[in-house]
Amino acid sequence: MADQAQAATIAFLADPATHGGVPVQRIDTHGAIVFLAGNRAYKLKRAVRFDYMDFSTIERRRAVCEAELLINRRTAPELYLAVVPVTEAAQGLALDGPGPVRDWVVVMQRFDNALLFDRLARDGRLTADTMRDLAAEILRLHAGAAVHRRADPVGHMRGLVAMAVSELRRYAPAVFPPARVDSLAAALDGHLQRAASLIRARSDAGHVRRLHGDLHLRNICLHHGRTTLFDAIEFNDDIAIGDRLYDVAFVLMDLVHRQLDPLANALFNAWLSDPADDAGLQLLPLFMALRAAIRAHVGATAAESMTAENRRAHETEAIAYLDLGLRLAAPSVPHLLAVGGYSGTGKSTVARALAPTTGAAPGAVVLRSDEIRKMLFGVPATERLPPEAYTSAVSQRVYETLYRRAGTILQAGHAVIADALFSRPADRLAIEALADRESVSFRGLWLTAPYQVLAARVAARRNDASDATVDVLQRQMATPPGPMAWYTLDASLRPDDVLQSARTASS
Repeated sequence: MADQAQAATIAFLADPATHGGVPVQRIDTHGAIVFLAGNRAYKLKRAVRFDYMDFSTIERRRAVCEAELLINRRTAPELYLAVVPVTEAAQGLALDGPGPVRDWVVVMQRFDNALLFDRLARDGRLTADTMRDLAAEILRLHAGAAVHRRADPVGHMRGLVAMAVSELRRYAPAVFPPARVDSLAAALDGHLQRAASLIRARSDAGHVRRLHGDLHLRNICLHHGRTTLFDAIEFNDDIAIGDRLYDVAFVLMDLVHRQLDPLANALFNAWLSDPADDAGLQLLPLFMALRAAIRAHVGATAAESMTAENRRAHETEAIAYLDLGLRLAAPSVPHLLAVGGYSGTGKSTVARALAPTTGAAPGAVVLRSDEIRKMLFGVPATERLPPEAYTSAVSQRVYETLYRRAGTILQAGHAVIADALFSRPADRLAIEALADRESVSFRGLWLTAPYQVLAARVAARRNDASDATVDVLQRQMATPPGPMAWYTLDASLRPDDVLQSARTASS
């Protein structure tokens, strides 16, 4: 066993005397043991070897420790401090002392475990704003990551699926029901066959990069108030190098697994800032289901070295990941929902509230005309645009962009919520015609409220993508919307009542 081969090193690192007498906390994973002492963390790679991970020799462990330091300094330079040897002398083991090297450890700055995102999720402390911060950090990593162009990107993805399925079958029937593993394997293979050309196209377009590779909630923390990604994959380039969408799919899947669908949808929509990723959404069910399969077999592997009680809990969660993979890989039918109304009616609030439960996980893409306008002018969503950005010609470009993106996303098999004024009959007919062309179901919601209510809301807005003022509202309302075939909702009611009416009308 790996722990037996490293018994002396483990005992040394677990001994408070090694760390000046301070208490030591031990954390075990299937590939490492982390010792927390004072303001430091010491990460020892287990002497294990799997098909996807080889830490079996001291030389391999040194190499992966050094790679971990280099790779994780991209996102968390303040956490990753050094790689040091555990050495042996006549008086015993030492950290970075004289004598032969017994092993290697990564030395890290310790942080508050209560600020790990999995803990924050458990305690209900993650918010939509946190998800937007997380999306910004992921996008920053992706933008700076080195592009890799594989000769056979489809074959590589097929290899990842085969490896995950092989690991699941290794624990069947002891942990996983064989029939469910077979069903997931068939579903993943079906997605691969249908998406092969898209996988190649995204590789050719530069979306395959050296990314994080293990981006779930336990590998994200708040450090000094900043969302920080850490513990990226360092031991296997085949796992760490992948499609940008495959990288973010891991944390999306993790949020859905924890039944935090609104947060998953908030992260999804904040990350999906580049229209070049719209067509790629066809791959999201495959990517999320594969990530669930990986978590399933990793959980089963970790359970092997645990006590009976802990093993049972880990195996139960592993089965839940397998079942989630089956649900994520299941076929889904896209549909289109439009939310219109004058400024202040709460269109965006309704759209965001409906998105998590609209369509397949992680919910609908929300296309907001105000944000599209800012994107067309290359400015942040909350930066105010000049009047010339609101001419009829520019507004036509905004709607055309919205329709084009909605069509692409629907063709990718994903649901869309269009959030725009839609006060002109022509604009409503255009979005309805789009649904007809794409052969998807459509619902239109028209929100309305008295002028006094809307004026008060518009005047109170701060840090919003909408630049509408009370004067703009007056001009909007001066032109009636004409015959209205959409579901009309009273937006002056209590927010909860408006949302309940919207859910009923859109179902």
